[in-house]
Amino acid sequence: MKKVDVVTLGCSKNLVDSERLIKQFQAAGFSVAHDAENPEGEIAIINTCGFIGDAKEESIETILEFAEAKKRGEIKKLFVMGCLSERYFQQLKTELPEVDGMYGKFDWQQIIKDLGQTYRADLVNERSLTTPNHYAYFKISEGCNRTCSYCAIPIITGKHKSRPMEELVDEARRLAGKGVRELQVIAQDLSFYGLDLYKEMRLAELTQKVADVEGIDWVRLHYAYPAGFPLDVLKVMNEHPNVCNYMDIALQHISDPMLKLMRRNVTKADTYKLIETMRKEVPGIHLRTTMITGHPGETEQDFKEMLEFVKEARFERLGVFPYSHEEDTHAYKNYRDDVPDEVKQERANIIMEAQEQISWEINQKKVGSQIKVIIDRKDDDYYVGRTEFDSPEVDPEVLIPVDSADLKTGEFYQVEITDAEAYDLFGTIVE
Repeated sequence: MKKVDVVTLGCSKNLVDSERLIKQFQAAGFSVAHDAENPEGEIAIINTCGFIGDAKEESIETILEFAEAKKRGEIKKLFVMGCLSERYFQQLKTELPEVDGMYGKFDWQQIIKDLGQTYRADLVNERSLTTPNHYAYFKISEGCNRTCSYCAIPIITGKHKSRPMEELVDEARRLAGKGVRELQVIAQDLSFYGLDLYKEMRLAELTQKVADVEGIDWVRLHYAYPAGFPLDVLKVMNEHPNVCNYMDIALQHISDPMLKLMRRNVTKADTYKLIETMRKEVPGIHLRTTMITGHPGETEQDFKEMLEFVKEARFERLGVFPYSHEEDTHAYKNYRDDVPDEVKQERANIIMEAQEQISWEINQKKVGSQIKVIIDRKDDDYYVGRTEFDSPEVDPEVLIPVDSADLKTGEFYQVEITDAEAYDLFGTIVE
């Protein structure tokens, strides 16, 4: 049996593509390892990220590491796919002759055929999960119609394309049948779901139908956009207890001059009103957002507005990216990258310092409360779980001493929170 190593870099949307590829290899009789600590396959496939500078650098370094392994005879074939190769196909093909096959984000099926195997069209929506068996990422669309100044995603993915609702509901049922209890709904832009297929935004309807699938205990929504946000999804959150009171919505900035330069099609007043509506319509909702520091034209005053906004809005979850000047974007063509890198990073650090205090204060209020928790894994002295307000990998975790109970991965438990740090909660099982 031939062995294949698949390495996934970047976001969870890439991970779904890797899982589909792995399923095809397994159907062809290959043994496949994903993100192995010590790759041992004859074939290596790197699923790359090409979003921002740091991610591109990581992708290149990983390709070069495997290229060296190929020179040493440790692997026989090296393939590259994903966002980086979609964006820089010809350049990478020229500069990396060690790579046996270069594929983009949408033609990875050709890898199977180029290895002399039959691509199984009947498995087009099947995948082999790389996540723990109890949760899965659930990609509902691909691409983005927005024209944000800084963003290379539309260059890589093209226009927004929704997957048919019937297909998605069927996939949710199949995942539930395999033991998946939690769906992380993902897309480049959730807000536009359905617009291309049904001539109207249908995220609320899709969420409701997926939530009605037997066996799905949690549905969590990621990567919405503030301009034109589908407010009807908030009603679905309230009416369906298994739709998590959680929304990942990238706001990026608050200063009106910056929002205009960023081409966000939203104002400071719009943003404050949207947050107020979300918190009013869904009491207790946890909001995750991201900010960008150092976009071209960002003044000290713009940054101070952002900092004040973060302190006022008190997001439960927040991340910051220093601006990356990406080729072929509107900002790259029209703006000078005029904020020094050290200033971008310093501003990002200041935002995260403020957020750490906010997170600590929010978590302190949870001490003494009882919360439903799903167990993801066992790490040394603790079982590690999450609440409905926490997405895997990026959000706080709940740590429960292993000597206090005998718990099963993928099961839900009622947990009393006994202590809290800025980004972790500690608890004990409620008998």
